[in-house]
Parts: sequence; C-alpha cells; structure tokens
Amino acid sequence: MDAKTDLKNRLPSRHVTEGPARAPHRSYYYAMGLTKDQIHQPFVGVASCWNEAAPCNIALMRQAQAVKKGVAANHGTPREFCTITVTDGIAMGHAGMYSSLPSREVIADSVELTMRGHGYDGLVGLAGCDKSLPGMMMAMVRLNVPSVFIYGGSILPGNFRGQVVTVQDMFEAVGRHSVGALSSEDLDEMEQVACPSAGACGAQFTANTMATVSEAIGLALPYSAGAPAPYEIRDRFCMTAGEQVVELIKLNIRPRDIVTRKALENAAAVVAASGGSTNAALHLPAIAHECGIDFDLFDVAEVFKRTPYVADLKPGGRYVAKDMFEVGGIPLLMKTLLDHGYLHGECMTVTGRTIAENMAKVKWNPDQDVVLPADKPLSPTGGVVGLKGNLAPEGAIVKVAGMSELKFTGPARCFDGEEACFEAVRSKKYKEGEVLVIRYEGPKGGPGMREMLSTTAALYGQGMGGKVALITDGRFSGATRGFCIGHVGPEAAVGGPIALVRDGDIITIDADKGTLEVNLSAGELAKRKSGWTSRENDASSGYLWKYAQQVGSALNGAVTHPGGKAEKTTYADI
Repeated sequence: MDAKTDLKNRLPSRHVTEGPARAPHRSYYYAMGLTKDQIHQPFVGVASCWNEAAPCNIALMRQAQAVKKGVAANHGTPREFCTITVTDGIAMGHAGMYSSLPSREVIADSVELTMRGHGYDGLVGLAGCDKSLPGMMMAMVRLNVPSVFIYGGSILPGNFRGQVVTVQDMFEAVGRHSVGALSSEDLDEMEQVACPSAGACGAQFTANTMATVSEAIGLALPYSAGAPAPYEIRDRFCMTAGEQVVELIKLNIRPRDIVTRKALENAAAVVAASGGSTNAALHLPAIAHECGIDFDLFDVAEVFKRTPYVADLKPGGRYVAKDMFEVGGIPLLMKTLLDHGYLHGECMTVTGRTIAENMAKVKWNPDQDVVLPADKPLSPTGGVVGLKGNLAPEGAIVKVAGMSELKFTGPARCFDGEEACFEAVRSKKYKEGEVLVIRYEGPKGGPGMREMLSTTAALYGQGMGGKVALITDGRFSGATRGFCIGHVGPEAAVGGPIALVRDGDIITIDADKGTLEVNLSAGELAKRKSGWTSRENDASSGYLWKYAQQVGSALNGAVTHPGGKAEKTTYADI
C-alpha cells in the first residue's frame, strides 16, 4: 500500500470512492470527466458564496477557478459548489434585513450538508459579504476538515468630485437629502460613482472586520484578506490556498487545531485595534460555539478593553482597506500588536506555522500613517466597547472609534421596530438629547436581529449623529457611527429590561466605565415586568419562523444548535 492509498484510506471520501461497492458512485465521477487518478485523490470542496446580488460576491466564481487550479496542482481533486448570500447593503432599511443574520446559519448549514453528503476531505471557502464570512468559518470549524478561508476582497473607493466616497457616504447622503443639504441631482450623481468595482464595502465595516479576523484567527493565508477584489494578486492567493489545503490534508492540520481560545482572543484584538464592526462580538462567540469553546460577548469585550486602537480606518478614521493593504496589509497590524504583547504568537495557522513564525519577516513600515505603532495608538483601548448594567444584564456593544464624547444621558424615546424610528427621524419628529430606543429587533423578536444603518446614517446626515443616542436589541452595521448601542440583552421579545422602558425614562450610557443604565429601581423594573406581555411578530411560517424557535441570545452569538460541546464525533472523523 503506497502513501497515496494510506492517505485516502483515512479520509471521508473513502466512503464514496473506494472498493467494489462504490462502483456506482465512481461511475458518476467518470460521467463528469474525472480520471481514475483524480477519483482516488483527496476531494476538496471549493465552496463559494457567489451570486449576482451585489458587488461583494460577483468576483467569487472567478476566484474559485484559481483555487481549483491550486488544488489540482498539488494532486487534489476540487469539487466546486455554491451557497447563498444575503447582502446587507441591498437588504438594509426594509424587511429584507430580517434575512441577513439568519443567512449566516444557512450558509454554515448548507456547506456542512454538501460536504457531508459527498464525503469531501477538505474545504476552501470563499466569501464576500458580512454574514458569509463568519458563516463559512463556522462551517470549517464545525466540520473540522482541513480548511483554508478566502475573502473575495474589498471594493475600490469611489470618487465624487474629488472626494473619496464609500457606500457609507451614500446612506448618510440620504439623511442630508432629507434636510435639503444635498440636491436630488447631486444624490443621483453620487450614487453612480460611490461603488466603482467588484468587492465588499471598502471601509472597516463587517466584511473587512471579519476578513481581518480570518488572518488573525489563522484560517486565512497572510496578506490574502487585504487585497481588493479587482487586484490580480487575488488569483495568486486563491491558487496558493488551493495548494495549501492539500498540504493541510496530508499533515492532518484541522481548523480546531487552529481556532483555540487564544486564537479567538487574537481575533478580538484585531477587531479592537482596527476599530472594527460591533458585529464581531456576535460572530466570534458563534465561531467559538462550533468548537465547543466558551467565549461570549463579555469575553470579547474584555479583549476589546485591553487592546489599543491603532488602525485609522473608516468609518471612524480616514482610510479604507485598500490603503492598509498597500502599506503592509493585515500582517502590518498584527506585527505591531504582536511586538507589543497584544497577540498570542504561539497559535497555529493554515500556513503550518505559528503567528509568530508568520510575522518573523514582516517589517514595520514607518512611512505610513494608516496603522500606528501599538505603543503610540489612536486611543489606549479598543475601538469597540462592551457595556453592562440594569438595562443590559446580558451585555451590549458600542463602537467608539473616532468618537470624542463617551458619555450620554437623556430621556428615552421608545419605538417598537425600526420603521417607526426611521419615520420619526425622516420627518424630524425627535429632539436633540433624546435616547432613541428601538426594540423587538433581537434574534427572536425580529426575528433576525436587523441592522439599523438606514436610521443611524439618516441621523448623521441630518447633523444629529452626536446629539442623540440610539440603543437597540438589534444590530448596527459596521458602517454605523455615532453613539449607537446594539446587542442589548436580554432582548425585548423575551421580556428583557429594554421591553420595560417607557418614554421619558432617563438612560445613561458610559463607555468609559462600560455601563448602560436606566434610572429605575429593581422594584420598579419587577413591577413593570409583571405587567408585560409578549409581542407577536409576523414570522408565522417559513425559515424565519424556524429561526425564531431555535435562535439563542446575542450574548452567545445568536446560535441555533448545541455546538461542539454536544458532539459525539466530528464529520472529519467519520
């Protein structure tokens, strides 16, 4: 028995390709043009979130072809398949956003089912939009077959009359237009130039935040997550990923060898250091859950608190992902964090080497100001802060990158659902100094935990971004800026304190202390709870109904199944 046969006989694909009983299965592969050698090589699933919904995903099919070439070059057999994506930029501001977070679970589930059903031995996952990145990484650690993650790359920045613009500027332009600060003609011109290429939103919104995570957590090749989608170097990263996944199969290096508690802490650190999206505080616990690791919102927030904010990226800063890639990429950010003790260097990565070994030859670039040294940060604590208090016993999260004022006190103005709040903002029926409360938008209450970018961007466009605060049991986009607190838990749908707040109650937010309080006694909250009744949503059938029955709290990542702790065996060991 040769080494190739030894390898095949320990892999899942042996169940579909080896022995006389599998002759019918092999006949299918011959029907698709495979050779005998290809049938008896390791099978690698090449999973892509390609679709025509938005520019985030449009380049993924092309990149998948480069991955397949790499797999084949290293004597593996690639098997390409697609899964869904719901693109937040298109889903934002209407009922489509109910589909966004649930799509993360569908992506993970559908990749799992495809891999299981066909007995694939390794996985290269290509993702381009917000929920597809964590969804693909969740599938990798759930299956635990050797895997490499590939980000489809960011969009290039737009140019509006000499000014760099992103889709964030478009959402804020809607607010400016609503108060007469931008003409309809200018709005029309801006929308035609804001997004000039394929790729995901270019600033440190959720997609680029989770792309940064993919390198820091060790599932992506160094530099691969920073290159914009149109850059030809992306094909080189993709081909290398295809070659490398076959090496990982030979070495039996699996995702759970890589995604450890310390790797998750590294991931949280790069989110904080880059002023990344608050959504990472939802996705990192979900990835941890697949591994059977306890790592909730409070654990993420603890890392945020001790990590400096060093990358001057939009929406709080000046630069976009392309700019960071061109001065040294994500390894530049990781290098300064590692050198100053903010990363665990011993963590394994898909290169087969540790973080410290990967960073050994990375040199600091002194001729740039996109990423500052970790001992000379933009601020000493991270760009994202966790909050807790009598209004959020299970925590909440706020992005403070670029904010100068970290405290806010004001009377509550309550809305049951985003649409009611957006209408109040659009028609300017709110007051400076108020705390706008949007509830019944949590994982169960939506269902689906919608993002509130349309509302927050409209506030900012009206010049009120720093003059009101907004809290919700839903989420905020990575593009959100201003005093906006999300993930408030327990959510309103299960009778959390946010459901008990009334107009005029005084709410105090203190991002310095990490507190979120309503000026009510425990007795008053208990009295209100005794008179509270649950509120029905419109999801009475279909996937959103199923999601609402299964989904857990934001504290633990809004997950829908028992996770790694409940496993009897992983797919990789069948």
